[in-house]
Amino acid sequence: MGFQQGLSGLNAAARALDVIGNNVANANTVGFKGSEALFADVYANSLAAAGGTGAGIGVSVASIQPDFVQGNIRTTSNPLDLAINGNGFFRIEQNGAVSFSRNGQFHLDKDGYIVNAAGARLSGYGVDANGTLLVANPGPLQVSAAQLQATPTTEASIGLNLDAGDPIIALPFDIDDPATYNRATAITVYDSLGNAHALSTYYVKTAANTWSVYGAMDGTALAGSLGTLTFNPDGTYASGGPFNISAALTNGAVTPFAFTLEMGDATQYGSPFSVDALQQDGYAAGQLSGYAVSSDGTILGRYSNGESRTLGQVMLASFANPQGLQPLGGNAWGETAASGQPLPGVPGASHFGVLQSGAVEDSNVDLTQELVDMITAQRTYQANAQTIKTQDQVLNTLVNLR
Repeated sequence: MGFQQGLSGLNAAARALDVIGNNVANANTVGFKGSEALFADVYANSLAAAGGTGAGIGVSVASIQPDFVQGNIRTTSNPLDLAINGNGFFRIEQNGAVSFSRNGQFHLDKDGYIVNAAGARLSGYGVDANGTLLVANPGPLQVSAAQLQATPTTEASIGLNLDAGDPIIALPFDIDDPATYNRATAITVYDSLGNAHALSTYYVKTAANTWSVYGAMDGTALAGSLGTLTFNPDGTYASGGPFNISAALTNGAVTPFAFTLEMGDATQYGSPFSVDALQQDGYAAGQLSGYAVSSDGTILGRYSNGESRTLGQVMLASFANPQGLQPLGGNAWGETAASGQPLPGVPGASHFGVLQSGAVEDSNVDLTQELVDMITAQRTYQANAQTIKTQDQVLNTLVNLR
């Protein structure tokens, strides 16, 4: 029995206590992954030693291995708090340095970038002017607070049922005389400045299964008839449309204000007049009023005009050997030769986990297990101290021989 074995045992037990203490200290750290000290026995090399006859010279710490087991997911009130449910790491950038983290506590900085508590920017895929994701160029995600530009109406459609029992009207159409038309409805459309206009449509039954359609923009009748709707004997749509709408504007928007009106969903059944669908593709300008992150990492902005627009998508990275990552502090790991290169992807695709917005992943440290391990490490330290004490007594007996 020698001092070397006992001393190495003391050092190993102390390192184990260091690891356990670090785990316990980070039991409430979001995204923290507990570690475990792995030990290996130590033997002296000798050419003359026979197999099985050499005593070991102690123990060494082979490595400190992180445990990437999933932590519990806890909900929060911040929509930019993101939890990864499954495999993957957030990719974050700061001053040109790239690191990876499981801590999804993010917020917007003054420039609209999504950052963590240290100011590192979350990576992802941006969008072009049309809101299309640019998946080939990952970079820092930025939520633009710019107004959503107004888009003029180019196509509109009305789905309705005209009552087959309505009488035929032979009078000339007059927008101010309800006796000259059978039915009417309206749809809101938008000009190039985003101003709303009311397009009113009027329906005049001129013969069996035949209706003339007239229009008015903001109460001013459009010249002539827009066209004719005809129906089959079973009440289904036969022909008519799309109708070309053109109205002069004096508010500074593009004039004439022109778009098409589709009526292919119209029917003529023996039931009361009803409007079943109103659709058009224009909208007014809008301010960003909120945003949400979907399970696939897509950041969807909501605007005051009722529209929504994709603002970006969070990307994830995975590693062939995550245990080979280098801890950097601040809930971040760095790529190493042992970990392999990061494999990019999006949440929910391939082997990547999904994102949960308004939630964070808690530390995966099991306090009960850590306290039991602490007792074990303490006993191991005491036992190795006892071997040193016993060796000291043996040497003292040898020195005192007369």
